[in-house]
Amino acid sequence: MCLPGPFFSTVVLGGLTIVEAGNESQLSEFLTKIAGGDMIFTLALNEPAATRYDPPLITTKATAEQNNYIIDGIKLFVPDANVADYMICVARTEGEPDSREGITLFLVDAKSPGIKCTLLKTVARDKQCEVAFGKVKVPGRNILGELNKGWPCLEKILQKAAVVKCAEMVGGAQKVLELTTSYAKKREQFGQVIGSFQAVQHHCANMLIDVDGGKWITYKAAWMLSEGIPCNREVAAAKAWVSEAFKRVVSLGHEVLGGVGYMTEHDMPLYSRRAKAAEFAFGNANFHRGVVAQELGL
Repeated sequence: MCLPGPFFSTVVLGGLTIVEAGNESQLSEFLTKIAGGDMIFTLALNEPAATRYDPPLITTKATAEQNNYIIDGIKLFVPDANVADYMICVARTEGEPDSREGITLFLVDAKSPGIKCTLLKTVARDKQCEVAFGKVKVPGRNILGELNKGWPCLEKILQKAAVVKCAEMVGGAQKVLELTTSYAKKREQFGQVIGSFQAVQHHCANMLIDVDGGKWITYKAAWMLSEGIPCNREVAAAKAWVSEAFKRVVSLGHEVLGGVGYMTEHDMPLYSRRAKAAEFAFGNANFHRGVVAQELGL
């Protein structure tokens, strides 16, 4: 439900990537620790010059040096990097910055010499970081998947992450609906509870419609992913819809709650901030509408 913590970065961005690309040794070493809550992971993907996920603009370089690789570059908006034990760094091992070929995934110890992590001030206050890799040495055995073949794996992870982010947003929207309806049943104005006013009732009804719509479009995308059914269109449609539905639910919640919903002691500001951040995670609504249009052959 959008609560603070490194669960998403560790289990989704870290764990699912290891499941998708890791060898037996990596699976054995890391998955048990992730499941036990003993290790925090994150994914270092975004870069200062990148504005889209497709095609990837990866300028961070990993240069072979004997049995190691030397990583140089800057990553932006790396979640929970300040507390991570390991980062999965997306780096270019050959090819041009905008090429899908020549991208490799590396397991990097977050305490390695040459890593500088700076906590960013964001709207959501969700521990996004800038991570500078300055000649960071990584053993060759820490490559996840195949050398130069990291992008196809990353596409799968980003698709799964988008669906999980939809589920997170739906959970947040559900909580906002519960907070709002509970308040509307108790808050009195003009001698009666505000939930008896038609305008408030319609706000709550519209919130429920968005929550339930978000649930079902997310369920469908998640089911298709789990069954291995091609679902680029369904995942993109879910992310486009839920990103805006969550914002609508939060906006209506604020209208019903009024001033109390803007108090930092109240839960609503947390969901407002997380809704804005989640909108842009793994592509915003406009990006995913473009994907849907492509899938429709337009």
